[in-house]
Formats: sequence, structure tokens, C-alpha cells
Amino acid sequence: MLGALVKSLLGSSNERYVKSLGKIVDQINGLESQIEALSDEELQAQTPRLRALLDKGHSLDDILPEAFATVREASRRVFGMRHFDVQMIGGIVLHRGEIAEMRTGEGKTLVATTATYLNALEGKGVHVVTVNDYLAKRDAEHMGRLHNFLGLTVGVIVPNLNEYERRDAYAADITYGTNNEFGFDYLRDNMKHERSQMVQRPFNFAIVDEVDSILIDEARTPLIISGPTDDKSELYIAVDAVVKQITPDLYEADEKTKNITLTEDGVEWVERTLETAGLLVGSNLYDVENTQVVHHLDQSLKAVVMFKRDIDYIVKDEKVVIIDEFTGRMMDGRRWSNGLHQAVEAKEGVRIEPENQTLASITFQNYFRMYPKLSGMTGTAATEAAEFYDIYKMNVVEIPTNVPVMRVDEEDEFYKNTLDKFGAIAKLIRTKYETGQPVLVGTVSIEKSELLSDFLTKEGVKHSVLNARFHEMEAHIVAQAGRLGAVTIATNMAGRGTDIQLGGNVDFRIDDELSEMPEGPERDAAIAAIRAEVAADKAKVLAAGGLCVIGTERHESRRIDNQLRGRSGRQGDPGLSKFYLCLEDDLLRIFGPDTLFSKMMNSNLADGEAIGSRWLSKAIETAQKKVEARNYEVRKQVVEYDDVMNDQRKVIYEQRSDIMDAEAVDEVVVDMRHDTINVLVADACPAGSYPEHWNVAGLKEKVQEILAIELPIEAWLEEDGIEPEIVEERITALADGHMAQKMGQDDPAIWRQVEKSILLDRLDHYWKEHLATLDALRQVVFLRAYAQKTPINEYKQEAFSLFERMLETIREDVTRILSVSELRMPEPAQLPELPDFLTGHIEPLTGLENSYDGDGSARVPELFGSFAGSPQAGVGSGAAGEDPYAGLAISRNAPCPCGSGNKYKHCHGALV
Repeated sequence: MLGALVKSLLGSSNERYVKSLGKIVDQINGLESQIEALSDEELQAQTPRLRALLDKGHSLDDILPEAFATVREASRRVFGMRHFDVQMIGGIVLHRGEIAEMRTGEGKTLVATTATYLNALEGKGVHVVTVNDYLAKRDAEHMGRLHNFLGLTVGVIVPNLNEYERRDAYAADITYGTNNEFGFDYLRDNMKHERSQMVQRPFNFAIVDEVDSILIDEARTPLIISGPTDDKSELYIAVDAVVKQITPDLYEADEKTKNITLTEDGVEWVERTLETAGLLVGSNLYDVENTQVVHHLDQSLKAVVMFKRDIDYIVKDEKVVIIDEFTGRMMDGRRWSNGLHQAVEAKEGVRIEPENQTLASITFQNYFRMYPKLSGMTGTAATEAAEFYDIYKMNVVEIPTNVPVMRVDEEDEFYKNTLDKFGAIAKLIRTKYETGQPVLVGTVSIEKSELLSDFLTKEGVKHSVLNARFHEMEAHIVAQAGRLGAVTIATNMAGRGTDIQLGGNVDFRIDDELSEMPEGPERDAAIAAIRAEVAADKAKVLAAGGLCVIGTERHESRRIDNQLRGRSGRQGDPGLSKFYLCLEDDLLRIFGPDTLFSKMMNSNLADGEAIGSRWLSKAIETAQKKVEARNYEVRKQVVEYDDVMNDQRKVIYEQRSDIMDAEAVDEVVVDMRHDTINVLVADACPAGSYPEHWNVAGLKEKVQEILAIELPIEAWLEEDGIEPEIVEERITALADGHMAQKMGQDDPAIWRQVEKSILLDRLDHYWKEHLATLDALRQVVFLRAYAQKTPINEYKQEAFSLFERMLETIREDVTRILSVSELRMPEPAQLPELPDFLTGHIEPLTGLENSYDGDGSARVPELFGSFAGSPQAGVGSGAAGEDPYAGLAISRNAPCPCGSGNKYKHCHGALV
């Protein structure tokens, strides 16, 4: 009660904070006349002048008023648009590393230019993150005009750029790109073998557009770079044929979690059917020999029963493409993991791509938390304010609109079934269509949008459909959704990034209608005619009531509903919004309280009859809150598990970075050798034990295998007072002498490169295996809960032990390779330039091998001949250390001439 009284008198904390920023806006406005009087050249000279102030010790906050005033004036000259005061407040919020919640149509893209320009003056780089490639290119091109006018460079990161283009884009003062591209470039950089190959600079400042879509909706799944494994397509197809025969009474489905469980009768039926098909070893489905079949069965059940075509995915160009459930966008290049995507491909009868093995991964949460300063902007963030602060430590600041919102939000209307609901929607749309009022309809799936399209066709209403099938036309369809009499059906309006202007969008109409018309008086006249037509249509649309937004059902998240509703009523325009619901809606059917259904059914609601009540709206909001809480827990769990891997990832990536930057790694290699010897002696000669209890034979064998030296330990044992420490010292001396002798026979520069190469190669190899192990562990660790143990704690302990074991294995393997192998040098004239040493790797996203060694290892064997003396060298020849094909120009990735069926690099041309 007291809090409500204080709020009514003093305003909310958000209102007080926004009001405090007004003082800075007053300073910016006070400079306006002074900046306005500058010539173009003098205005452009502001950039070097402000940079000089930073060099002299001024902070960004010190120069903020002048920098913002400069951007405002430059925008007026370049675009003919002057930032509103509320847009200046939004820019200050972004600069402070907070989230600016601004309604649709308030010009968020223009707001970002102020904070972007100010922070770019430091020369450390600013990243502007968008939700799709179209927006990244559009904003870089459009807003780049403003930044270029002020002397800043602008780059854009989109798919299919080569490394030189990417490096140039990241070197720019301001870089636009998508969240996926930024994240994948980070992972790719940490798979490279030379610092010069890396494209990104150290992280500095990022502004995330549609921050809720990127940092909340898309943060449930990590970014993964992976490589293909063995082809199992025949098994997927065979299991899919069995699953498609299973009847609904043989399984139990949980739509909330999309899990399928076979009943006892279902297990018996599956066992008989699989046994008949020859897919089962024995007669028990859950024997250890059938583990792989059970996994394929589970994934195929999910694919057939729970994943729906045109809702969860579409089939395009004979490929299964995932549809983002929040935005309705196609997610090209993204695949479900753990064999689920292959199961869906088998279900649809398209080509089955091989399963992938994780090479590198990171969550969006941990990627974006690496930025020292992170901010974002969106129209809907307040409902997730707690999560933004918990995960990213960012506050959400609600920025007031430039003019009051005039949109009318009507009560929800409730129907008994989907057909009644869509019939009522179609009639309302026809009424609006006849008056010329534009209508935007939001649906939750392609299936629903096409169903509504059929209803409108029957009503004789001309309309456009925007969903994943028409992804390429998205911006053009949205841009004209405010035209007189326009009816647009959109799968989802989250993050569309294109403003709906009443009467139509002049720029898009010019591009669409006059793109082929040459410059000249005729084109100028056509443009003037379009502008006049749009102005006249806008007046008619305003008279008709502005844009009418209709929601065909409530979404799982209130934010998505608000995003759709927010498309109407921009910049003080009139507007209308209304949602239509029914008992068959997924949200109410799956998450609604049981009492809701019983009360509605008992009310004897007649077909075609509608009701509406506050109680009903409250029940729906409760259901949405349930889903939001569940989704938050899912994302929180993803972060908790990735935090464990993230600590290890940092260690590995820092070590890789140190190795790449070092001219020589001989000290690291020596330390690894000494650590390995320490472990060998500790295992064979436990502290406090008597020599007669030592595992002398095992120690000799290990020392011979790993260090390639004969150990005269029998003679040492005859000495009095022999201790494990003495044994370790003598083995260390022998091993160091052996390596010094080997290295003395060759050019030290070559050995430095070889050590560096092997170190990076082994680090990458075992890190990749470690990731696969952690993936498997995460899949089963939840079973520890049955033993009254906390899965996440168990995961942390197991992951730490596995990581320590991995580091120990790396030390041992590097020591073994360097000790056992020998360099066989070709003629000096054949020696290539040193910079070519470590450039080989697979392009992670495409999986295409370049002209170098495709598995990421250095080209040492190809450049300097094979490593001889390794127990694994000469696989298939039976003669260790001999490569009869060494003199031939054989590609590392070609089949070995010996006929083993292995690649040359894994056979006679093997490194180890």
C-alpha cells in the first residue's frame, strides 16, 4: 500500500531513472545550435577532435554530449531525420550497458547510431548484432552512410565471406552482423593454428538488436561447429519404417517436453518387430548390444510423433529446414543434434546427412558475457527483466514514447473450436478490408496461416501470407502491410526489423516498382507520384482507424504477443489490437488449468458463440507465466552445464593462444616431458614403498614406449638407498639427453615449428574427444538423481576429473611423439616457406577440406617427410617407420596406395 502511494507521488524507479537522464539530454540540446552552425567539413572534423580528447585522458562520458550532438546533426544532413529527445535517452542507456525497451516505430536503429559512434571513437571496435543477414546488410549500408560521413569505417559479417573479407570487416570501427556469425567466427578462430589466420579482435562493446529474441529465445541451444561421423542412414530408414507402424496405444506422449515413452505392450511389440527386421541382437531391446538401436528408436519416435511438418520444420529443396518456433523463420544450416535431424530426414524420405561430432561449441550466454560492455534494444524486454539481470547483469530501462500511444487493445474473444474462431476472424477481416483499414494477422505456425488463408479466399479477401515459405519476400511484404486495404498474415512478427508505415513504405515501393527505370526526369516524376499516393493513402488509413492487429491465438510467451500488438499504433498513430482464442489452442490445451476446460465445457458454449471475460484472460496469462518459467529453467540449465565447459574452454583457448603467440614452445614441451616422467614413476614406484614392490617391468616398458630410451633400472636397484625421487631424476636426465641429441641433428628452427605443430594438433584432437565425452555425460548424468544426488554437481565433478585426465593424456602423447619420431629431411631446395606450416584445417561450417591437411594437423609430414620410429607409423605396411611412397607427390587426403582403404595421412603418411 505504501509502495503504491510512493509510486503515485514520485513515479516508479524506471520513471525516476529516465527523468535523471534528461539532464544529459539538456546538455546535448544546449550544443545543438553550436553544432548546427558547423560546415560539413567542420562537422566531419569532430571525429578526430573527439578522439584527441580521449587520447588526452577524457572519458567517453565526458565527451558524450558533444558526440551525441554531432551524430544528431549528421543524421539531419544525411537522412533528413533528427533524433528525438527520447531517442537520445535510449542512446545513453545503450552506452551504459543496459537494455533500452522502446516501442515499435520509435526508431531503435537510429537510436543505436549515437552509442555506436561514441564507443567507436576509442578505436577498439563496436559490434552491432542483428537477428538476420538481411538486417545486418541493410543497417550496415543505411547507417553506414551516417558513420562514413563522420569518418568512421563500417564492416558487415554475413555468410560466405572469405577470411580476408572477415578480417577487414572486424577491423572496421563498427561491424554489423548476426549473432550466429559472430559466435561461429569466435569458435573458428580458436581452431586455427596461427594468430595471423584469426579474424576477430579482442571483445569491446556490443549492441544487440532484438535483444530478447537473441539472448532469450535463441539462447536455449548452443552454437556448435561439428564434423561428420560414420554414415548410419540405412539404420535410420529401417527404424523409421518400424516406428511408422506403431499405434498410439503403444506409447505415451508428453507434449510439454516432446518426449515419447513406450508402454509395456509397446516394448514387446517393438522387440518382435525389430527382431523380425533383423535389427535386434537377441530378444531383449534393452540389452547392451542394442544400445544404438534404442537410441535410434527414441529419436525416430520423437520425429514421427512429436515433430510436425510446416510447424517445427519444412522440406525445402529436398532438405529438412528447422523453423524457429518464436520467429517463424527458417534456420538454414541449423540441425537438431543427437540424431534427431537424421530421424526427421528418414521420416520425410529425403537424403540423410551423416551425424556430426562436436568440434567446438559455446552458448550465446557465455559468448556475449565475454564483452566487457554489452547492451541491447527491443520493444519487449520487461517481462524477462529478471533473467536479463541474472544471466547478463543488464538492467531493462523502459523508454517513453515520443508521442502518447493511441492504440486500443480490446478484450480477448473466446470460441469453442478452431473453425469457429477462424470463421469469426475471417468475417472481421472482411469488414475491415471493405472499409480500407489495413489488417495484420499473427499466427503461430505455417499450418494455421495457410488455414486462415483458405478462409479469406472463400470470403473474397485479397491478402499476402508471410511465413517461412516466403522468407525471401519478408521485408517487402511487411513494409507494405500498412497500405490501404492490405491484409497480411504473418507466422510471427518477432524481430522482423521492418517498420510498418501507414499508407505504405515509400522507399520499398520505389525499389519494387522503379528498380529498372533509369535516372532522369521520368523517374523523378514517378517517385513524386508514389510519394503523393502514399500520403493520400495514409490519410485514408488514419480515417479508417489505423492498422488493425489480430492474434489468432496466444503465444507461449507474453513478449511475442506484445511484439505483434506493438506493430500497431506507432508514433501516435491510431490502431486496434485483438486476440481470438479457443479450447483447441496449444497453450490452453497443454498448459491451461484443468478447471478452465471443465468450466468452459460446462457452460454449454454453442457452436459459433463467443465469450470474453477478465477471468479468462487471467487464466491465459497464468498459463503463459508457467511456460515462461519453464523455458527460463531450460535456459538456466543450459547455462549451468555450459559454465562447467566454459571454464575448461577458457583454459584450452588461452593455452592455444599462448602457443600461437610464442616463438618457441620448448619450455612447455620440457615441462610436459618432466610431468609425464613424474606420473610414470609415481605409478610404478609409489612413495613410501620398498623397491621390491615396484613395478619395474611396467616402468621399463612405459619408458621405452613413451621416451624411446632403454632403462638400466636393474643396476639402479642394486644401489643402497635408492628412492623414487632418484629414479625420477635419472630418467629425466636420460630423456633430456636423448632429446638434446635428437634436436642437435636438425635445424633448431624446424624443431621449434614441429613442437608447436604437434602441441596444437594434440591439444585440438583431445579437446574434440573431451567435448564428445562431456556431451555423452550430459545425456545420462540426470540418472544420478535416482541415487539422491544432484546431477549438476555430479557433472561438475566428473567433468573436472575428465579434464585433468585429458591434460595428462596430452602431456604424455606430445612427449611420446617427439621422443619416438624422427625427422627425415628432403632436399633443402624442396623446403617451402615457413609461413605455410600451420594453415591447414577443415572449414567447420561447410566441412570442405582445403588444399592443406584437412584434419587440422600441421603439414609437417608432407613438408619434411614422414615421422619414422612411431609405433603407428606405417600402418598397413607392417614395417614401422618405412614409407615406400615418401618420394611420390601423394595428397594427404588421397587413399593410401597400399590398398588399406585408409587415407594416406592415416596410413603410410601418418604423423603418429
